[in-house]
Amino acid sequence: MAMTGILRPGHVQLRVMDMEEAVTHYCDNMGLIETDRDDHGRVYLKCWDEQDKFSVVLEPSDRAGMDHMAFKVRTEQDLWRFESNVKNFGIDTKRVAAGELNGCGERIRFTAPSGHTFELYAEKEQVGNGLPTLNPAPWPEDIKGMKAIRFDHCLLYGVDHDENIRLFTEALEFELTEQIVDGDVQVAAFLSCSTKAHDIAFIRSEEPGKLHHASFLLGSWEQVLRAADIISMKDIPLDVGPTRHGLTRGMTIYYFDPSGNRNEVFAEDSYRYPDSPVLTWEASNVGQAIFYHSRQLVDSFMGVTS
Repeated sequence: MAMTGILRPGHVQLRVMDMEEAVTHYCDNMGLIETDRDDHGRVYLKCWDEQDKFSVVLEPSDRAGMDHMAFKVRTEQDLWRFESNVKNFGIDTKRVAAGELNGCGERIRFTAPSGHTFELYAEKEQVGNGLPTLNPAPWPEDIKGMKAIRFDHCLLYGVDHDENIRLFTEALEFELTEQIVDGDVQVAAFLSCSTKAHDIAFIRSEEPGKLHHASFLLGSWEQVLRAADIISMKDIPLDVGPTRHGLTRGMTIYYFDPSGNRNEVFAEDSYRYPDSPVLTWEASNVGQAIFYHSRQLVDSFMGVTS
């Protein structure tokens, strides 16, 4: 399995239409920390327990959505190996110079069959998590809002689903952990490069390159309920929850940032190892798979993307 190749989701770059509203949302409401701004107007954020300089980049734009999602690889040699793998799969790659994103090393950029842009990189400046490495406390005392621990994953809607999953499993060495199937057709795929339930997920769609949500980890179900309180207190548009997924078992709540990008915060999902079986949900049982308690799909959750 990974941990010798692709380590984890490294960052997501989100398009936002009002930067200061977005910064307030992600920093004051969700608890991310601003670490930098650049000459392109981009704002760099990290969750409190991340060592790297940023895991979210907010990009000023006239529309919402995801510019790209990036994964951190273990070594520079891994970066060139995966670049070769992607090229051999038949997809063009582009090298983005170190420093184009502040504090980030050279990146390999490519467009997946789904229509999404992805990047790989090996180096990023580390700024720490606000705690010492000797006798550290369990958490810093100045965390705001929902106290997001880390950027965890994205769920994406895209075209050419089967070829896209083949890219991720064959060229990028992810493993399928869970899926939704309708007969012989895979409707959704949850993929991991680690021991997590998933590091990225894809839904079969007729539209390319769509973001369903960017997800952030919290520490417990109690903190998910606290996030729900903050969503109501701050008049944040709520989508669904708090509830539990059947898929991945996560305890979750969904809501929207001021530009219309859907966020998730969740806690206590499942885990996997290389010998774990793939878990399969039938389309006839998709309501329970997605919202385990109500067993009912929600129109906005299924239909709204950015």
